[in-house]
Amino acid sequence: MKTRITILILVCCCSCLKKFEAPVPDTRWSSFDSASASPIAYRVRQKLEGIFTITSGNDEFGNLAAVKWSYLANGADTSFYLSLFCENQVPYIICEARRQDSNILLNGYWRQMVNTGTGKARLMISAGKGGRALLSGAVPDSIVIEGSFGTGDELPARPLRLKYQRPLYKATPMQIVAHRLGGRNSDLLPASENSIEMLRMATRFGATGVETDVRLTSDGVPIVYHDETLNERLIQKNGMLGPIKNYTYAQLNTLVRLINGEHIPTLREVLTTLVYNTSLNFIWLDTKIDGDLQVLRDMQVEFMQKAAAIGRTVDISIGIPTDAVLDNFKRLPDYKNVPSVCELDIDKLEQANSHIWGPRWTLGTQNEDVARLHNEGKKAYVWTLDVPGNIATFIKEGHFDGILSNYPSAVAFYYYAQ
Repeated sequence: MKTRITILILVCCCSCLKKFEAPVPDTRWSSFDSASASPIAYRVRQKLEGIFTITSGNDEFGNLAAVKWSYLANGADTSFYLSLFCENQVPYIICEARRQDSNILLNGYWRQMVNTGTGKARLMISAGKGGRALLSGAVPDSIVIEGSFGTGDELPARPLRLKYQRPLYKATPMQIVAHRLGGRNSDLLPASENSIEMLRMATRFGATGVETDVRLTSDGVPIVYHDETLNERLIQKNGMLGPIKNYTYAQLNTLVRLINGEHIPTLREVLTTLVYNTSLNFIWLDTKIDGDLQVLRDMQVEFMQKAAAIGRTVDISIGIPTDAVLDNFKRLPDYKNVPSVCELDIDKLEQANSHIWGPRWTLGTQNEDVARLHNEGKKAYVWTLDVPGNIATFIKEGHFDGILSNYPSAVAFYYYAQ
């Protein structure tokens, strides 16, 4: 009897578990979508970037926002996005922009990364508050962004106002590396972790580079997938379980869908998208391959050459997370000239001649070791920093060249707002 009651309680508890969601709201806005609204020019976009003071809405978004553009190329068409990275509760606002007469309309949505808060955002730079000057090519005396935001699909009703304060900080370059091509499933983003769809959003979240996990299928195809096994954390339930290395690429591509419906991408698809469709200039290949790494090396060479052929410099670095991977890495021909990120100690970084050191954040800022590497012409990227206070401390007190985070929007805020 006790067993039955226990089972019944477990079934009831499991059936009552709350499913958390943060869906992107419907952003249709008649003024923005009207025939009288048209895209804004590049010279206008440039002048909109900067640090803005938030004078209304700061209870939700904090007192400052770093405002920055990104793009996504789609063949002959390119989409531009204006992201506002804010300081309170890791929030961001992502908008598209159009001009209507002498006004600039900004239409999009906001999201709090530490909870499920989200909603519409409808903003404007009116003619008299910088819009006319910006659109005419002049430098305005001031720029004021104002409008409203709402919760979920409710019409925006809460006031939001921002005023330009100063340019973005860019004095010392910082690589902002988004974990799992942009973010984790647990953060309820619009796309699945380690998907092409997530990669296409990464720059909107503030990333300048990305990290991803590389495994091999049973027929030797490099794919991008974090866990060792097929499981319901990452894929839609379909009855397939067990080590992913036991399946062919055809089986995975035909029968498996990631949690939001996307297919598991090949590394080739990821690198093609990164090089040809985004402005991302760095990818950290977290190597989860047992054995020969030549397939990674061949793809690394191929896509760095393809990037160079279109005038881009893209750093594709093979990750060395374990001694076993280090041993396999050292079996590559001319391995000391192969771009890599070594997560092990500095002595092992020297063995591989890795150009980037990738220590855990729990080891601290390690400024002396970082300075030593800088003197050798090498770089250091720390991982995985998520707590805003820690991010701020590492940027202020450390000398790392890059930060890997699940919250690239938070890293972007603290870096650009220096």
